[in-house]
Amino acid sequence: MVLERIRWLGHASFLIEGEPTIYIDPWETPPGLPPADLILVTHSHYDHLSAEDIRRLSQESTTVVGPPDVIKQLGRERLNLVEIRPGEEKAVGGIKVRAVPAYNRTKHFHPKASGWVGFIVYLPDGSVYHAGDTDHIPEMKGLRPTVALLPVGGTYTMDAAEAARAAADIEPEVAVPMHYGKIVGGEADARRFLELYSGRAEILPKGSPK
Repeated sequence: MVLERIRWLGHASFLIEGEPTIYIDPWETPPGLPPADLILVTHSHYDHLSAEDIRRLSQESTTVVGPPDVIKQLGRERLNLVEIRPGEEKAVGGIKVRAVPAYNRTKHFHPKASGWVGFIVYLPDGSVYHAGDTDHIPEMKGLRPTVALLPVGGTYTMDAAEAARAAADIEPEVAVPMHYGKIVGGEADARRFLELYSGRAEILPKGSPK
């Protein structure tokens, strides 16, 4: 199952090991990580879009996928860039990637008009949904990925209770809390999510692969 290949690197940053090697929102990543085949960036806030991390993880063949403002900011870098908008699907290096809207409904930090996204990555051993910075939104209903990575830290995104309701709509095989431990939220939020969500959920240990 794809869950066994997912490494939480802190905050909203993840590595999916294997072929292809995929990073999502790499930020303050530790040294010694493998080079990326694909990097997905959900939006342009500094804790999700880090040109420094992207440069360090990239090789000549790396492709970076993100919404228009992300691609614009990375335009000066020597990178293979692919723009994606909410609702679009694109094939990148033989991997299908779907952009799901990500926005706040009751806060002003992530307006729907910004066109920011979460991603579903479809892999041979399962699909991974990284929700990005978002509230519980109608577009989540019935996504049914293998793994859902959901923010629980509150303030800028869903809190644990909202994320539990979102997970019930998403119907993943397993839900994983994220977006805590830096800036906002802590392990108590992740544990609260596990208490409130009736489906299968796991807290991933923070760290680079063995």
